[in-house]
Amino acid sequence: MADHHHSTAGRSEHVMLELGDDVGALVLYTDPELHGEEIELSSSGSDDLRTHKQVHARPLGGETIYAAVFDRVDAGEYTLWHHGSARDRGVRVSGAAVTELDWRFERLTFDEEVHPCSA
Repeated sequence: MADHHHSTAGRSEHVMLELGDDVGALVLYTDPELHGEEIELSSSGSDDLRTHKQVHARPLGGETIYAAVFDRVDAGEYTLWHHGSARDRGVRVSGAAVTELDWRFERLTFDEEVHPCSA
């Protein structure tokens, strides 16, 4: 597999989305650790046919958010992939709408022990 080098420069331009009766968009919010990473998207049942977008830093209201934006997505169910593994299945994108999915702060599981901060 080829080594992909991607830009980690922030994106200050606006994102233009084309929406229609049967076409929507998907915005995936992530933690900063995924900045520059590729996220793949496949239609449910077509795991081998994937498209990808890169997570970019984007200024928003004086803060920086990290997001991958999939535009012109046909209405239907999708799977999101990271590093070749399915991360979310059954993600529904509707026509004429923007679907938002949030992967921020998902690293903590119930199996991990949480310690309160000590003073």
